[in-house]
Amino acid sequence: MAHFRERGLRRWTHRAFWGYHMPIYLFRRLGLLSESAFRLHWAAHLAWCVRGDTLDQAGQVWDWVATDFLSQRWRQDVREKLDEHRQAGDLVVLVSGSPVPLLQRIAAELDVQHVVGTRFALRDGHYSGRSLQPVCIDENKATLTKSYLSGLRDKVDYPASFAYADSISDLQMLEMAGHPVAVHPDEALRREALKRNWSIFP
Repeated sequence: MAHFRERGLRRWTHRAFWGYHMPIYLFRRLGLLSESAFRLHWAAHLAWCVRGDTLDQAGQVWDWVATDFLSQRWRQDVREKLDEHRQAGDLVVLVSGSPVPLLQRIAAELDVQHVVGTRFALRDGHYSGRSLQPVCIDENKATLTKSYLSGLRDKVDYPASFAYADSISDLQMLEMAGHPVAVHPDEALRREALKRNWSIFP
């Protein structure tokens, strides 16, 4: 969205996005809607931003996010922890609610080979503006990650594995691993990590 805003593009798309989601946000604040339901709609509707674009056109957005936008926002301590796993030869998977092609571009910057994310629908070589189900949010992150890992040639040793996340919404994904780590966690996840005696980083 920042990419288009800086260029003055897709203004009506952004207005429609905020017009749809602001009432949902208020419902969440009032406790009338769960955090999960709010996040699910938000992630799914990001597909609106590239509706009608070809893979190459959308690729310019992914490139900008990975190189220009995120370059000033990396947490160096987290990058170093990721590098430790890569250098140890561990299988590293980037899991996010973001669209898969964007994650693949970010993963290339991080020298990570595997991603699990939200898939955007295509029609005749153009993005249709829809997200394919299930959207990679909350409990779906765990389900999609397990499905992805089951398709790999090497079997994953879950009790020996590490999982890193910053939000309570990622609880089920953290529970998959024998070594869950709360990274710069939100308050709810910090409380849960302390209760379960999980590692908190940094």
